[in-house]
Amino acid sequence: MVRSQGHFLGRHYDAVHSKGPFKSLNPTKRYLVTEKEFTGSPEGNKDGSPQEQQREPLFKAAYVWRSRDNRKGRHAVVVTHDPRKHGSAKGPKPSNTWEQTFRGIAKMFLRYPVWDVSYDVAVVFTIGSAIWVINGFFAWLPVAYPSTEFSGEATWGAGLTAIIGATVFELGSVLLMLEAVNENRSDCFGWAVEVSLDGALHLHKDQDCHHSHAQKRSFIQKGPDDDVQAESSNNSTGSVEPARTWSWWPTWYELKTHYFKEVGFLACFSQMLGATIFWIAGITSLPPILNNLSTPAANGVYWLPQVIGGMGFIISSTLFMIEVQPRWYIPAPSVLGWHIGLWNLVGAIGFTLCGALGFGISQPGVEYAATLASYIGSWAFLIGSAIQWYESLNKYPIWVDEKVGTFMTN
Repeated sequence: MVRSQGHFLGRHYDAVHSKGPFKSLNPTKRYLVTEKEFTGSPEGNKDGSPQEQQREPLFKAAYVWRSRDNRKGRHAVVVTHDPRKHGSAKGPKPSNTWEQTFRGIAKMFLRYPVWDVSYDVAVVFTIGSAIWVINGFFAWLPVAYPSTEFSGEATWGAGLTAIIGATVFELGSVLLMLEAVNENRSDCFGWAVEVSLDGALHLHKDQDCHHSHAQKRSFIQKGPDDDVQAESSNNSTGSVEPARTWSWWPTWYELKTHYFKEVGFLACFSQMLGATIFWIAGITSLPPILNNLSTPAANGVYWLPQVIGGMGFIISSTLFMIEVQPRWYIPAPSVLGWHIGLWNLVGAIGFTLCGALGFGISQPGVEYAATLASYIGSWAFLIGSAIQWYESLNKYPIWVDEKVGTFMTN
């Protein structure tokens, strides 16, 4: 892991506590003790001692660096006590309160940060999932309730929504890859922590964010960390180069030393491969193409891409869930990203089942089961995408965990 740190600045690799689902891959979660600034009289305390010697806060806070949050431009912090119930702390309310949840939902209707690639990913997948839900109605309803069918519903209606939905999924997967290769490469914890003379802890949002998500009006304009000098990862002379704020694709050195060891990158890569293969099924779903294919040809270019593409979605969703888990076998239902992966996994299974059942579409009852699997999968994708949309707009999560104080040292 030593060489892989060359192009990534910051204290992530020196964290006091780190976790990961696989020992052979990079850690996905790290706790870092907050660097507190002491506020008050510049002359020092009343006893003449230096200001740094003033009373420590009664409870502690730690930055929580997650690989997923880093890609999404989110800044998490954990405190040992709820600021609302403790007089020695002042700061925002924990993110898991009803008030903060409703505020987050309101942001989905009031904020449109199109320059934020994570927001674009979530919105594009939400639109794509909604199109697939419409496709599910067109494909399943005529089978379940034949009396509701109208002319062209199961052919042109299902075919056009399939190719549009598959294209939107492909666009979302490309944006997902761009998000993955533009994770922040320097310190950006998003919170300023201050301690007043009476030992009270104050949490404030730090607006000097180095993530590309903080850019406005452009993905690639210069940001705060353009002035940071990063060590060139593939330059043996030790010369320095300006840090990048946007990258269209990593170098081979970065891929083999860092990204291929990142659970999140592997998940994004699996998603893009799956979406690209699934796109073939979307193209061949148009009636002029599908109606002129023989059974073996339809199996090869229509049903098989759905199975292979769906398997890519299953792998991707599973990895996204595992990425936020402390161990690969321990669920993390308290993390938003885990629920996103779970719903996407349900959707991926539905799409894969639809393709697998399609090989026997001529058998009684199989068409009903295949279209129903696709319909349920579409709704699951829509739920997962909506949660991801919510996540993309809530950049400063905060929660309470008394256990975090056991490993924190000051």
